[in-house]
Amino acid sequence: MAKNEVATERRVARVRRALKKAANGRPRLSVFRSSKQIYAQVIDDAKGVTIAAASTLEKDLRGKLKTGADIAAATEIGKLVAERAKKAGVTKVVFDRGAYMFHGRVKALAEAAREGGLEF
Repeated sequence: MAKNEVATERRVARVRRALKKAANGRPRLSVFRSSKQIYAQVIDDAKGVTIAAASTLEKDLRGKLKTGADIAAATEIGKLVAERAKKAGVTKVVFDRGAYMFHGRVKALAEAAREGGLEF
């Protein structure tokens, strides 16, 4: 089990290192997905603050989503985080997929965020 955790940490570090080189001061849209939920944050690494966040645990979303672990939920979270980021004045971000491959729920969240007005 420890070997998998080390591999995951190395993968995350590799992705973040590449993002920092490409960011040019832009905030990052970070995604975390668990087996039951999905979370997204727009983070300003220079200041160390979260600008906008959304997750499937929010009360207003729990009622209208069947589950927090499907593509429909990821799409809703992508739209919501894009709306909140735009309200905070952020339009250009860099996408941080973490250790996850860019398909399925992660890809659905990214595409919904693009449709919501975020550029990356």
